[in-house]
Amino acid sequence: MGWSKRQQYTPTVAPSTVADVVGESVRPLARPRVVRERRPTGTWGTAIRIILRWLIRLVVLVLLAMFVHMLVTNKALQWEVVGEYFTERSVLLGVVRTLELTAISMAVGIVLGVVLALMRLSATVLLNVAASAFLWLFRGTPLLVQILFWFNLATFVPNISLGIPFGPTFVSWETNALISPFVAAVLALSLNQGAYMCEIVRAGILSVDTGQIEAALTLGMTRSRAMRRIVMPQAMRIIIPPTGNHAIALLKDTSLVSVISMTELLYSVQIIYASTFETIPLLIVASLWYLLMTTVTSIGQYFLEKRFGRGASRNVQLSVYERITRNLVTPFRRNAGVHR
Repeated sequence: MGWSKRQQYTPTVAPSTVADVVGESVRPLARPRVVRERRPTGTWGTAIRIILRWLIRLVVLVLLAMFVHMLVTNKALQWEVVGEYFTERSVLLGVVRTLELTAISMAVGIVLGVVLALMRLSATVLLNVAASAFLWLFRGTPLLVQILFWFNLATFVPNISLGIPFGPTFVSWETNALISPFVAAVLALSLNQGAYMCEIVRAGILSVDTGQIEAALTLGMTRSRAMRRIVMPQAMRIIIPPTGNHAIALLKDTSLVSVISMTELLYSVQIIYASTFETIPLLIVASLWYLLMTTVTSIGQYFLEKRFGRGASRNVQLSVYERITRNLVTPFRRNAGVHR
């Protein structure tokens, strides 16, 4: 890379004598010397990259404008119908039921995942094999199959009993009365989520150096206390990002329980458009609610990552809003500095 013949000039005054440096000027400077700032010239590769970068931005803006134009001008979307049913009572009840399924299943899945992760890390062979078998079963079968399985549990297990194994029964319930659609949905979502959370928690624990556990044991801590006070706080910065992603995925996977007539958001919308035949507007209503809920979840995930990632990295990831604000404010600050 060469140097440009067109130099940019920055006038700076350089002292001509040592006396000028210490403030004891002997004679005034007759003519200020100009220091030339030398900058490397741009190459063809740099120019091509800049042109391609702006072309990509232009294409993205054009596609975005076309998409917005289609949303505004397409009469088949029936936005007035979307606005009418967006706050419909049955739709709002479906939203509440979706949030209930997500919160309960995620809480049970996290607890189950922590227990399974500790079993996987245990030196006991039986616990390790049991946890591995659980993962093999619930990660190896589709979630929709598990939902249907739990909903139809009464076909081969008509009664659920408590008692002595291979002995007398103390109390018994009918499976159809015990396993309602809501219970079947929670069981399927929780067990499936627990299988994935197990590997997430195990990866977070393994990311902490074993020397820290040894140091905690040397200080007199028990292994369980060292796990709670030393290992888990450091493992959280590894656990939080994939956990947030799985929470968002679980929020959307609750739509699968509509196959067992569970009145969550999607099934509530399906009931409405089955009678009004306004399929597309009602699906837009469901999509807007899902987008709203996932957006709130993503914001919470961002602040959790920021909270547990303090001091772990110098390059803190900025949010989209912070990046846009920085890009808008920085040029004005530069211009203000130039005018000064």
